[in-house]
Amino acid sequence: MSAELRSSRPQGHESSLVLTLSNPGARNALHPDMYAAAIEALDAAERDASLRAIVLTGADNFFCAGGNLNRLLENRAKDPSVQAASIDMLAEWVNAMRQSSKPVIAAVEGAAAGAGFSLALAADLLVAAEDAKFVMSYSRVGLTPDGGGSWFLSRALPRALATELMLEGKPIGAARLAELGVVNRLARPHTALDAALAWADDLAAVSPNSAARIKGLVNVADTQPLADHLIAERENFVASLHHRDGLEGITAFLEKRSPVYK
Repeated sequence: MSAELRSSRPQGHESSLVLTLSNPGARNALHPDMYAAAIEALDAAERDASLRAIVLTGADNFFCAGGNLNRLLENRAKDPSVQAASIDMLAEWVNAMRQSSKPVIAAVEGAAAGAGFSLALAADLLVAAEDAKFVMSYSRVGLTPDGGGSWFLSRALPRALATELMLEGKPIGAARLAELGVVNRLARPHTALDAALAWADDLAAVSPNSAARIKGLVNVADTQPLADHLIAERENFVASLHHRDGLEGITAFLEKRSPVYK
């Protein structure tokens, strides 16, 4: 069976879209077909108001081994533009995750290597099995990060540690990344997806307008001077207050009931 990205809405978790990396026999190594499918799925999810969260996971209790080295070797015989176009599609996928108005949760079992690690970092929230490993393995095969891996790590970790992980290309455990604040929640082995879906169900109760605006504020927080960010916060607060979700949320709190966001 070829590499594919499977899309589903699990029974009992209908407000969540699950995107599953699947490449049997290759530890879910990535392929451009996956990139195109992910971009399409995220675009469709953006237009579906019934969806409140997106979960990215891997098939067969393994997240993703990153790029397929055999395919990369084949691309060496082609014009460099071929590989550049592939990386651009991966970047488009990462951008779609970050720009989505829905919270994106990565559920990692086994390992996330290379661009698989980049994809896990691109999610808004990260759930990992206690025994999961993460590795920026590029330097071990003479390559450099893609998919935003160096960008995300450099912002999530102290500079020296981010540099060490990328230069050495050695694995780091989920528990250590949780201590460092990169992994949000640890789960027992083989339960990361269940934990992510339970979290997604909780997030479904949050105002969709608030979720989208909070994601937007977080995405620009480290690129704006404080003065500019305070203005952005003001504009988002005022817009949220006058949004129907603001009316429902405040009214529900005052009436001591749970809000119902549409």
